[in-house]
Amino acid sequence: MKANIHPKYDYVVYKDTSSDFAFLTRSTATSSEKIKWEDGNEYPLIKVEISSASHPFFTGKQMLVDSAGRVEKFRRKYNR
Repeated sequence: MKANIHPKYDYVVYKDTSSDFAFLTRSTATSSEKIKWEDGNEYPLIKVEISSASHPFFTGKQMLVDSAGRVEKFRRKYNR
């Protein structure tokens, strides 16, 4: 492995701004904002708009769209 060509891979905290959910992981992403984590250490904070805590698929609030029913409704309405 060549030296000095790989990005720094360190601990960061991702925080979901819509649900106030945060988790600690490792990433090459970085930020100038810092947050004090549960272990007492300070880590870079990366804010995200959506995560598994707020995404409709993972929360069970996903609505399935019946596209076949919509097509049939359109054809009946316009006789096509």
